[in-house]
Amino acid sequence: MNAVQEPERTTVSSHPIPPKVAFYVLASIVVSFLAASSAPTPLYATYQAEWGFTPITTTIVFGVYAIAVLAGLLVLGKLSDHVGRRPALITAIAAQAAAMLVFSTASGVDTLLVARVVQGLSTGAALGAVGAAMVDINRPRGTVANAFTPGLGTALGSLVSGFVVQYLPEPTHLIYLGLLAVFAAQAIALTLIDETVGRRAGALATLVPDIRLPRSVRAAVTAAAPVLFAVWALAGFYGSLGPALVRTLVGSTSAVYGGLGLFVLAGIASLSALALHKTRATTVMYTGITALIAGVAITLLSIRLEWPTLFFIGTAVAGVGFGSGFQGGIRTVMPQAESHESAGVLSLLFVVSYLGLGVPSVGAGLLVVHGGGLIPTSELYGGLVIALALLALAALLLRGSQLHPLTAASGTRASDLPSTQKAECAA
Repeated sequence: MNAVQEPERTTVSSHPIPPKVAFYVLASIVVSFLAASSAPTPLYATYQAEWGFTPITTTIVFGVYAIAVLAGLLVLGKLSDHVGRRPALITAIAAQAAAMLVFSTASGVDTLLVARVVQGLSTGAALGAVGAAMVDINRPRGTVANAFTPGLGTALGSLVSGFVVQYLPEPTHLIYLGLLAVFAAQAIALTLIDETVGRRAGALATLVPDIRLPRSVRAAVTAAAPVLFAVWALAGFYGSLGPALVRTLVGSTSAVYGGLGLFVLAGIASLSALALHKTRATTVMYTGITALIAGVAITLLSIRLEWPTLFFIGTAVAGVGFGSGFQGGIRTVMPQAESHESAGVLSLLFVVSYLGLGVPSVGAGLLVVHGGGLIPTSELYGGLVIALALLALAALLLRGSQLHPLTAASGTRASDLPSTQKAECAA
């Protein structure tokens, strides 16, 4: 039986931007925030040449961002469920704009770290709110958009930044000023859309980190969390070690090559999220794990053979794994959450994801300096990602049977089902 989809809202808008257009405004915020997060990736070589820091500094800067996102998710992730989506998002965009100004005037590693912290906190505050707002407007499309837009933003930020660094003047200023203009336009647009949730008491209490999950999503999160951690550990590999590794394999110092690996990974991830959005969520997760293992194995072989073409083939296959695993995880969990829980649940999923992004990459930075260099560290990191994927597969096999086939296959939450099917879900 096909699950019943929640219809789009049909209420009259009190603001100039109707809900359908507002949905795309919100989606663009995820894209721009994740583009801003990957924009510094091709610039690390420039910063390293100007300021003379070591490779471990690059991974520390990368890791600090991930830690700041985690802090933002844990402290601010549920706030929009109580104060409203628009106030939370406008504040986050203002902080993100401030981070762009700090980036554009950075004169050393300390300033770069400050910018990354502000950027990470604002991203953590925004991800749950904007994702929940898209689900508020249209649950099925919002669930798919939450899986599609992060990869799109990451891909665009990495590639556009690479071209700016390579071909335009003042790249350490221009890319951030361009993003600043985008954020200003989005803040204006947010003032013209309708709020999707009402204010609720308890906003201050949400600032105390709380990792408790609603009972309705616990089984789904247990199944999805290992997959999310594994696929984002792969993203951490391409974000921290990828630029130097690609330039080494290609034999070029071009900044475009520095961002190309992450672009291929994230771009293919987004395309796979769209291609598989009607496929059963648990099937998508199995597909993601299989592609992740195969893609990383091909990538490791390319490193051993020093064959750049094979590296990008492996990256593309791994990108299918990234996009499928992330989408499958989101689609498995979010339909189980009620509207007033959406931002908090989505924020906790991103907590798992950013732990996978940050922790292994910081460890990799230490190994590059103290464990034998870039290539051995890359091979060890790839082996770790494969091991994580195998563990995720084992966890999914153990827990997958607990996911109800009706809710795991679509963007419909259990509470939207007929009463007889609700009883089946509860069982």
